[in-house]
Amino acid sequence: MENDIIEEMTKYRTFDGHELDLFHAHPKTGSKGNIMVVSEIWGLTKFLKNFSKRLAQLGYDSLAPDFYSRPDDRNVFTEENIMDAMRPLWALPEDKRRDPEALKTIMSKFSENGRKIFNSVVQGREERQKTMIRDLEALYDIYSKNGMKMGIVGFCMGGGLSFQVSTQKKFDATVVFYGASPKNIDDIKNISGAVLGIYAGEDGSINATLDQVVSRMVQYKKDFEMKLYPGTYHAFFNDTGMSYHREASDDAWEKVKAFYGRYIP
Repeated sequence: MENDIIEEMTKYRTFDGHELDLFHAHPKTGSKGNIMVVSEIWGLTKFLKNFSKRLAQLGYDSLAPDFYSRPDDRNVFTEENIMDAMRPLWALPEDKRRDPEALKTIMSKFSENGRKIFNSVVQGREERQKTMIRDLEALYDIYSKNGMKMGIVGFCMGGGLSFQVSTQKKFDATVVFYGASPKNIDDIKNISGAVLGIYAGEDGSINATLDQVVSRMVQYKKDFEMKLYPGTYHAFFNDTGMSYHREASDDAWEKVKAFYGRYIP
């Protein structure tokens, strides 16, 4: 019940000295452990806050950072602005999304904010995500000091970030919702806890490396389970999006609850 939890906006100091906004939902009394909740490209949305509250209702401290809350980003990287910047890209056929001429045409139509967003999250994606990883590492370093178990879960972009940071920090339980595999697939050897991967059947670019993931999980003897939902599309778990699939989402939630119940009881 929502009356049994506390939700608050707070801040934490990250690696470059900035204070990022943090949505913190937690039970009023006691806690089983910390679970970091990592956003889609849209940032700290209603969907992400609601999911964090669902975890808090299970007895966890949910920690959802707002990657776009640095002073230079705060008024630019809103959910609406990001959607406006990304919509033209996703309207292109997949084989055109890296075509320089097609991207140049898109860029010519953007507002100043649109260009800044597009340059950062598309053309400068690698650098932006390196910063996000360091933001997650800083959050981990703060909350792991309380001695409680640490979990992480991420969606889409956040799924890839969660998978990557789990190769760099010691999490007890990692959940990846249709996220990219680690940049260096052999970094899977560094994962210390259990991993649950949840994927959409119709998600070619994300699923392209799953055979390598499974191979490395076996090679390095990791605690790994995976569920792929046939006939679903990327972001099927997000009940505010166009790809939402209720049956698959409900089943995935039951798997997430059981997974965390085993590893962060």
